[in-house]
Amino acid sequence: MNCRSILFIGFLALSGVVSQSAEMPGPVNFAIVGLVHDHARGFIPSARGRTDIQLVGIVEANQALVARYAKNYNLGTNLFFSSLDELLAKTNVQAVATFTSTFDHKRVVEMCAPRGITVMMEKPLAVNMEHARAIQAAAKKGNIQVLVNYETTWYPSNTEAYSMVHDHHAIGDIRKVVVHDGHRGPQEIGCSADFLGWLTDPVQNGGGALMDFGCYGADLITWLMDGKKPQSVLAVTQQIKPEIYPKVEDEATILLTYSTAQGIIQASWNWAIDRKDMEIYGQSGYVLVPRKDLIKMRVATSDVSGQRWKVSEETEKSPAPLTGSLGDPLSYLAAVVQGKVQAAGLSSLELNMVVTEILDAAKESARTGKRVELAKSPGF
Repeated sequence: MNCRSILFIGFLALSGVVSQSAEMPGPVNFAIVGLVHDHARGFIPSARGRTDIQLVGIVEANQALVARYAKNYNLGTNLFFSSLDELLAKTNVQAVATFTSTFDHKRVVEMCAPRGITVMMEKPLAVNMEHARAIQAAAKKGNIQVLVNYETTWYPSNTEAYSMVHDHHAIGDIRKVVVHDGHRGPQEIGCSADFLGWLTDPVQNGGGALMDFGCYGADLITWLMDGKKPQSVLAVTQQIKPEIYPKVEDEATILLTYSTAQGIIQASWNWAIDRKDMEIYGQSGYVLVPRKDLIKMRVATSDVSGQRWKVSEETEKSPAPLTGSLGDPLSYLAAVVQGKVQAAGLSSLELNMVVTEILDAAKESARTGKRVELAKSPGF
C-alpha cells in the first residue's frame, strides 16, 4: 500500500466513512429466543446466506416445537438451547430476536441487558406500561438498544409517505390519519396452536385484536406526529366471535385526539381481506397508502386570494424498495449492533413507549366507556 492510499484511508476513518482500523466488521452473532410466535418462520430462512448477521442459537423449551422447526428448516440439534440461561452461558451472542409471548418480552430484556446484548422483539413492545417501564429501565441500566419489529416498518410506501408529508410538505399539516390493520382472525387464517395459545390470552398478549393490530396504527400515527402523545384516547371493542375468542376482543376502534389532528385506528380479526393500509389527510390534500409498494396522492392549491381552489387528479407512485440497513429487520438489527445506526423512528424504544401508553389507555377506555386524558391519568 502506498503513502497516498494510507493517507486516504486515514481521511475516511476521521470522516466516519470507515473504522479507524479500516477493517470490515464480521457478522453479528444473534440468537432467536422463543418459537411460539409464528413470525419466527420468516426470520430463520431470511438469516441464511448472509454476511452481516449469523444465527448461532435458538432458545425453545418445547421439544415438539424444536423438532418441528429442526425438520422444516433442516437445522442441527446443536443450534437449540432449552433456556436463555443456557444460551448465554454457551454462546457469545451480540443480539437476540425475540419470538416469545408479549408477556415474556420483559424477562428477555432483563436477562440480556446486563450482558450488553441488543434485543429486538416482535411487536408490540409490552403487554402494559408496567412491563414497558421495566424494559426501559433495564435497557438504560445495561446501556443497550431495544428494537420493536413491525412488518410495516419495511414498507417502502410508508417511508415514502412520511417523506412526502414531512420532508416535502406535499399536503400541508396533518389533520387526520386513519390506519386499518388485521385479517379474518388468527384461527381462521391458520395460525399454529402454539401461537394461538398465547395470542388469544388476555394476560400473555395483553388483549386481543386491540393489541395484535392496534399497535401498528399507534406506531405509525405516533411516528407521523413526530413522537407526540395524543391528548386523549377513546376506544370501543367488541367480541363479534365469542365462540372462537371467548377471552379477548376481536374488534377494536381507537380514536386519538391531538391539538390540530385526529388519529383513527381500526384493528380487527374480522376483515374479509387482509389489510395493512393507511390514509393521511392534510390541509391541502391526501396521501393514501393502500399497499406496501403503492402510494396515491391528490392535492388542492389556491390562488393568491385563497378563495379559488384547484384540485389535482389523483396520482400514483410505486416507491423504490428500501435498501441497506432499512431494507429488512435483520439488516437493521445488524447495523444497530455494529454501531452504524442508532435506533430511531418506528422501531425505537422511545416511540414504542408512547405506543404502549396509547394501548393501555385504549384498554382502559374500552373497559370504562370513557375517554382517557393521558396527561391527567395516573399511571399513563
